[in-house]
Amino acid sequence: MSFHSRSHRRDTQGFTHPLSSEITPRAAYEGRRDLLKLMAGGAAGAALATFAGREAFAQATGPHKLALLPGAKSAVPGAQTMEKLTDYKDASSYNNYYEFGVDKGDPVKNAGTLKTRPWTVEVEGLVKKPGKYGIEDLLKLSAQEERIYRLRCVEGWSMVIPWVGYSLAELIKKVEPQGNAKFVEFVTLADPKTMPFVGSRVLDWPYTEGLRMDEAMHPLTLLAFGMYGEVLPNQNGAPVRLVVPWKYGFKSAKSIVKIRFVEKEPSTAWNKAAAQEYGFYSNVNPNVDHPRWSQATERRIGDGGGLFAKRRKTEMFNGYEAQVGQLYAGMDLKKNY
Repeated sequence: MSFHSRSHRRDTQGFTHPLSSEITPRAAYEGRRDLLKLMAGGAAGAALATFAGREAFAQATGPHKLALLPGAKSAVPGAQTMEKLTDYKDASSYNNYYEFGVDKGDPVKNAGTLKTRPWTVEVEGLVKKPGKYGIEDLLKLSAQEERIYRLRCVEGWSMVIPWVGYSLAELIKKVEPQGNAKFVEFVTLADPKTMPFVGSRVLDWPYTEGLRMDEAMHPLTLLAFGMYGEVLPNQNGAPVRLVVPWKYGFKSAKSIVKIRFVEKEPSTAWNKAAAQEYGFYSNVNPNVDHPRWSQATERRIGDGGGLFAKRRKTEMFNGYEAQVGQLYAGMDLKKNY
């Protein structure tokens, strides 16, 4: 797996230039200039909150190339991380989505072939109300919320992303799982016509993931339809994906086509590929190293410095221990990694 970062361009004379996305927009520096005038005039108090809110809103929006999908601020505990957001350009161009290639820059180059309409998600297995849901039906099933979550990749890098969606529990309650449903399996699209790397030997296709029922029902587990106030870009798992913020990123299945309720722990793509490296739970845990690297620290994308940027300490459950730690009370998290 590659770790390279593309944060600057270098011309033929060896000068390093920032990408256009890293240059302060005119509106932003004019806004700061206005604020300085207010401060000089002693009127900064009320304006400061407005300015900060405007800056945060600008950072939380996409480039307006995709359909808008606004979400109300979520009241779910832990759903509003107050850290600096990752730039949209980084979050939408530095991706793992092996159906479109194994390099971080492959998905944004190759995912344009993905067709997200029409789109159907089939719910089956141990539920009282199985059925097929069109993406339009899913979008209307519950109110859309913005959730600002940390994202921690098993490879040792991280982001902070404003997602738009609602708790997966809303859909689960609607389909009424039977008493013997202990796990939820997620099956993703595997279409070799639109996904050029489906059929490669990297993984067993289709890509599948799974959660224990109480994990799936936790209010932080998000069924996501958008990010940065817009619908999901193809390379980020359009039109609907999972986001489980206390687990490594690969647990959050993209481009979901089937949700299956089962009694036994389902096999998952990376666990099948390398069980000794990728366990079923895959909770973010700085005390349990990957067999080939430490998980004690992480590299925040966008911090600058590329591979040599100062690393951050990784938090237990990616900083969501207060919300989800009780789910694993009494478990050996080194054995159940």
